[in-house]
Amino acid sequence: MSTPSIDHPGRETQDAYAVSAEFYDLLQAERDEARVRALYRDDVARARVGVLDVGAGTGRVTLMSLLESRVPVHAVEPARCMRTPLMTRLASLGAESTTRVTVHPYALDEAGLRGIADVAVCHNTVACLQPASRRALWPAVAEALVPAGVLLVQLPPARLPRHETTRALPTRTVGRHEYGGSIMTSPDVDRIRARFDYWVREHGRVLRQHDETFWMWPASRTELIAELEEAGLVALPERRDPSVLAVRRAAR
Repeated sequence: MSTPSIDHPGRETQDAYAVSAEFYDLLQAERDEARVRALYRDDVARARVGVLDVGAGTGRVTLMSLLESRVPVHAVEPARCMRTPLMTRLASLGAESTTRVTVHPYALDEAGLRGIADVAVCHNTVACLQPASRRALWPAVAEALVPAGVLLVQLPPARLPRHETTRALPTRTVGRHEYGGSIMTSPDVDRIRARFDYWVREHGRVLRQHDETFWMWPASRTELIAELEEAGLVALPERRDPSVLAVRRAAR
């Protein structure tokens, strides 16, 4: 496994989550944690070499992997503001867990990982990658997997939405303050605009308001399978939950 140089260009520039990092665990992580367990737990429990979490965020897949497996876990997260709560969460674990997990603060194609996992998970990540970046990701995943290793990809939206929609986030009370927000999605040429609006209230009075916009690029299951096959990753039979695509690294 090669070690990236300390002066690699472009490091620590991907902090597009500066606003959402404060609110994500509070408003969205509980629901996402249950979904992560349902989608990936059985595969992770069968890992015998290692687990790779691509786009680890605040660590839902990483922590589940530490709990459900006994193998090394590699968490790849280039955004410092998302990595910070991940590291805080890991610091609260015992030595048995922390000695098994490595956090890589780079994009996967910069991390130089080779043959370190037989299970890789890419959850809540692919939709936010531009098509060129998405296609560049697959060879890096293939390199990180051992032969016959499996990659589980949460699929992005297959197409643009027809119109603007707004979904409320759950509200949470912390002491005297109530936290909440909403997600508005809308089509924008060939992309999906996702605007997150957050608020903090006390006795009904708004104390703070923040917003952050993310972009998503639609891609169909068929498109992704074709991209993955070019990287030597072959589609497996459709899973019970069609929101996840499973592929296996072909023998070389």
